[in-house]
Amino acid sequence: MSDTHAQSVQFVRGTMIPEQDPPITEKGALKWMRENLFSSWLNAILTVLSLYVIYWVLAHILPWTVGGIWDAESLSQCRDIRDASGIDYNVACWAVITDRWHQLLFGFYPSELYWRPILALIIFGAAIAPILFETLPRKMLIVSIAAPFLAYWLLWGGSVWGPIAVAFGFGIGWAIVTYGESLLGALGAIIGAIVVPVLYWLFLAGPVGAALQATLPIGIAQIGSNQFGGFMLAIIIGVSAIVLSLPLGILLALGRQSDLFIINKCSVIFIEVIRGVPLIVWLFTASLLLNYFLPPEVSFDLMLRVIIMVTLFASAYIAEVVRGGLAALPRGQYEGADSLGLDYWQAMRLIILPQALKISIPGIVSTFIGLFKDTTLVVFIGLLDPIGLSQAIRADSAWNGIYWELFIFIGLCFFIFCFSMSQYSQWLERKLNTGHR
Repeated sequence: MSDTHAQSVQFVRGTMIPEQDPPITEKGALKWMRENLFSSWLNAILTVLSLYVIYWVLAHILPWTVGGIWDAESLSQCRDIRDASGIDYNVACWAVITDRWHQLLFGFYPSELYWRPILALIIFGAAIAPILFETLPRKMLIVSIAAPFLAYWLLWGGSVWGPIAVAFGFGIGWAIVTYGESLLGALGAIIGAIVVPVLYWLFLAGPVGAALQATLPIGIAQIGSNQFGGFMLAIIIGVSAIVLSLPLGILLALGRQSDLFIINKCSVIFIEVIRGVPLIVWLFTASLLLNYFLPPEVSFDLMLRVIIMVTLFASAYIAEVVRGGLAALPRGQYEGADSLGLDYWQAMRLIILPQALKISIPGIVSTFIGLFKDTTLVVFIGLLDPIGLSQAIRADSAWNGIYWELFIFIGLCFFIFCFSMSQYSQWLERKLNTGHR
């Protein structure tokens, strides 16, 4: 009886076993290496081979890079310094960067006016910040509205009334959209908001700006587009095309899905024609042929023509990316908008486009990155982008024969810009919970 009673009593722990550290192979770096680098014999062999390749590459690159010369006035002087130091292998002549960095960044912009593009870049950063990060005060959007006109005035100079007269045209378009819908309808207000400002810019903006300048002359030294170059040129063309191509691409995507025959076919023809021809051909068109289709008294600056053509080219690709996002939405989203009694533009603005753009974020950012890198193609039409300036620097007898140092610096700068866009894209995707869980 006592044995049966003893067996029926459950064991109750009186004290807890103290915590112990996991085995050394199950934590920290050793665990990560075992799971990722040496999880099998094949992975172990590949790891060893990879480490050897990395060592071989670094053993040849690091001495050339780290042991480079930064203080010299020519390539021949770099070689003399290297020989005097007793170095028996080639080293980088980084002195070309310290000697010509200002040209690579600003082109032939007057050095005493470098503060103007720097200030324009700061203003652009302040303008784009509330658009990229919603936690910032919405009052900063005032800077976003004024930044394009202020940046243009700082970069090119001249009368302050010119950008103000151009900005007034956007005010006219906003007024037509806001107050003209009751008289013209939604579609009529949109068409009027496009046509009326364009006519104003073509025929009235110039005289209005000139009259205001004659009445109250305010301005700064004017700089021609032929003095722009380097990364400043690439940033101006790239940023302008990115900012302008996104809304134009969205409109083209909506037009391609429109039930209106003319709008649909015009959008399809535009997208297919633009996408079917390489960008370099369109740049030559902007450089050589565009003036033939303009009135004799109208002359567009080459840089402006390039911005227009690059914008149109990018908008065609953005349109297809956005159209893919629209096609990915289930039909129920459109039916839900109809059940709420929303008209076409309200449904697109409040329900359809936010979801489509969220889906299209990777494609849109990839297009922007490719567009920014393609700005180097303007070298073929005579604009001195960083690649064009590197050729001009190497044409100087002092730096004739230098290659890798310039290209490495240019590639590093492009990588910083493109990597920043890529990281922001990934952060935005995580923030909006895009993708499948």
